[in-house]
Amino acid sequence: MPAKPPATLLIQTAFIGDVILMTALLEHLALHESATPVDVLVRRGNEGLLAGHPHVRHVLIWDKKHRKYANLWQLLRQIRSAKYGRVVTLQRFASTGFLAAFSGAPERVGFAKNPLSRFFTRRVPHHIGDGTHEVARNLRLLDASPDEELVSRLFDNSLLPKPRLYPSAADKAAVAPFVAGGPYVCLAPTSVWFTKQYPEEKWLEFLAALPAGLRVYLLGGPPDVAACERLVAASGRENVTNLAGKVSLLASAALMRGAVMNYVNDSAPMHLCSAVGAPVTAIFCSTVPAFGFGPLSPVSFVVETAEPLACKPCGLHGHGACPLGHFRCAHTIEVRQLLATLAG
Repeated sequence: MPAKPPATLLIQTAFIGDVILMTALLEHLALHESATPVDVLVRRGNEGLLAGHPHVRHVLIWDKKHRKYANLWQLLRQIRSAKYGRVVTLQRFASTGFLAAFSGAPERVGFAKNPLSRFFTRRVPHHIGDGTHEVARNLRLLDASPDEELVSRLFDNSLLPKPRLYPSAADKAAVAPFVAGGPYVCLAPTSVWFTKQYPEEKWLEFLAALPAGLRVYLLGGPPDVAACERLVAASGRENVTNLAGKVSLLASAALMRGAVMNYVNDSAPMHLCSAVGAPVTAIFCSTVPAFGFGPLSPVSFVVETAEPLACKPCGLHGHGACPLGHFRCAHTIEVRQLLATLAG
């Protein structure tokens, strides 16, 4: 029996959504390089996303909150001792560039914008704003000589390998009581960034407009519990349940998969939907899908303001407040636009 090829390490220590999008590369590698073991490096707190993932051999963890740089050096030693054949960093920051550059792997790949990319064996251009999806940008890291089929995939989201997560039987069991009992929608109303977040008063208007018999589940992490509780209290609906901080990310994905529709901001829950093929309506306030982070679910809608705004987008990432103070990119999105996707 021929020996297995040396393993590949994928490095993505950014946020939840970035890790989810990275899983599209795991699907690509499983299809095209099935004999190659694949390890993944993520930041502490995100490792649960990859629990039980069939295409991941080991998950390496970087604790960024405690002894950050000491842990980075320890990771480098671990990576070098593993003797990877290929190390790929999906990030454009020096810290992960350092791990790739000095990994000792014969193939070291990353984006040309990385400050340490001169130590890579292959540097890949990275462009944002031309409509290329992030999955396509990442895919270039794995394909040194794109053929015509790959080039087509890079510019047609329907042809891209999709991110995928694998909720376990326990994850599905955790939300089974919520799935049973008739149709429901899920709302993930919050975001780390204020200007990516549909305003609370607009969510309340939306909740009031939903059919009375439709159950509603609010999703989020522990930091989102209070905001979701305010929506429950202010909505006056008896069939609104706050699950923020109560179910895991993979369990949330399992719940979203069974929803009539999921309403999310331009944030991680949108990518959760993409990773399990759940129907999704993604609300883009200050950002735009052209940045390359739009939904990839088979049934997906993007909702934006119809008002032409010279200030939109106001940056690649969200802000803590509207730079101009009016936040019209969010307040002018009509609730009827959201309701239309429920009917459609």
